[in-house]
Amino acid sequence: MKALEGKSTLITGATRGIGRGIAIEFAKQGAKVAFSHIATQDVADALVAELKSYGVDAMAFHVNATDLAATEKMVEDIVKTWGSIDVIVNNAGITMDNLLLRMTVEQWSTVQDVNMNSVFYMTKASLKHMLKQRSGSYINITSIVGVTGNAGQSNYAASKAAMIGFTQSVAKEVGSRGVRANAIAPGFITTEMTHNLPEAELKRWLDSIPLQRPGTIQDIANACVFLGSDQSTYITGQVLHVNGGMYM
Repeated sequence: MKALEGKSTLITGATRGIGRGIAIEFAKQGAKVAFSHIATQDVADALVAELKSYGVDAMAFHVNATDLAATEKMVEDIVKTWGSIDVIVNNAGITMDNLLLRMTVEQWSTVQDVNMNSVFYMTKASLKHMLKQRSGSYINITSIVGVTGNAGQSNYAASKAAMIGFTQSVAKEVGSRGVRANAIAPGFITTEMTHNLPEAELKRWLDSIPLQRPGTIQDIANACVFLGSDQSTYITGQVLHVNGGMYM
């Protein structure tokens, strides 16, 4: 039996990068996959077709993660169609890096809205369903920067640190009803954004990783499968560091 066989799952920001990798691995593991996106319709349709090629059902929703009303409707549509919502991966996120002295209010507030407020909206919109079914797993994609900080990323680091506190608070509130909440903190992961890094900066990152390699999208997807599956039913309120030993 596949690890997520028959589970109804929802992933935010899934048309590229880590989110896309999670969606594909969930489908491979037998999950029904819904995802939110702000991409073009043809990109979303292509991902739906790819997910369905693994023999599972899939749905795409053009929903901005910062829109509470749209998020609520998306969750209701999923529950109406599939009867439950078992795993939610809050993956949508952005960066607007700048030194604090130069950072604008817009750069600060936009990052908080997309990275942290969206997690609150999604959790609030879906929690009643998970409580009613007395099961469910929230997986929030934070970052190593949320526990270490990083120069030039005070807005991003603050949003990711807030996500950790939120995850642990939710875990304490709803654990008695069988609902779990955990976070995954990726380190240096190879994505489209990292391909353009200067060689010197890339070497600096690799020198800080005990495993001496960057992580892959598959590494994060595998961790999400574990936390979404019945193999982790006694794990909640944790931050799983997937960073090759950068943080220890």
